[in-house]
Amino acid sequence: MRIRTKWNQPLPLFNDGVLSLFFVGCGSAFATSHYQNNLLIVHGDDHVMIDCGTRAPVALRELGLKPTDIRNWVITHSHADHIGGLEEVMLMNRYSGSGKATIAIEPAYQRILWNRSLRGGAEMNETSEGLRFEDFWEIKRPRRAAGLPRNAALVHFGRIELLLFRTHHFPEHAQSWRDSFYSVGAVINQRILFTGDTQFDPHLLQAFQDLYDIEAIFHDVQFFRGGIHPYLDDLMQLPLPTREKTVLMHYGDAWKQSQSRIRDAGMQLARQHCFYDFP
Repeated sequence: MRIRTKWNQPLPLFNDGVLSLFFVGCGSAFATSHYQNNLLIVHGDDHVMIDCGTRAPVALRELGLKPTDIRNWVITHSHADHIGGLEEVMLMNRYSGSGKATIAIEPAYQRILWNRSLRGGAEMNETSEGLRFEDFWEIKRPRRAAGLPRNAALVHFGRIELLLFRTHHFPEHAQSWRDSFYSVGAVINQRILFTGDTQFDPHLLQAFQDLYDIEAIFHDVQFFRGGIHPYLDDLMQLPLPTREKTVLMHYGDAWKQSQSRIRDAGMQLARQHCFYDFP
């Protein structure tokens, strides 16, 4: 893994064939020192963005991009820091002449996302009958993957392969991914584990490291105990080979006070607005 900090505006949505991850934001829902944790993946001429939080359209414009420039999307779950900017993307695509972007989404989650989050601001346009989710999106259906330690589905965007697996995120009292609300992470090209949002779940990390040759783990973190993200002290108890692969993301404004502890544990903090390249 190489970290690349220099790039030209607008942020390029293509490269010379390397698999690259770019944090449009790496902060938690209420972080003020970073944008929200939304990830852009670029591989050759292909790209996909994971999540579109409330501040994502502004963050994209800082990079010289319009929200309509992103043509492929995956949404991990329905918290505002992951979907709050999606309505703007939908409406801009429909009314700016950009046409439909593509979203990879399972049917059950499509119904949840539309009926409980997006419908109110997007349906009542143009006709008395109202618009539908399908009027805004080209829909790509992930294909269920069998024989894995938890429910998962596979989707491709050109050279980018995402294995979307269920996570144990919310509500706080959920005992496992099985009784949690819909939330997913991703294995990217069988090389990178991106947790999305999850509570502390060491079985998740071990299971996918046993299945794939995982080179890096991008893992959410919080700096206090309780709630629906893993506490830093728990992550510090993971085996050293796992910690040495781990880049912590989705963190709050108190990150500076924890920098030395994170470094001493063999981990690092994700950096906003730079490329993580995997040759």
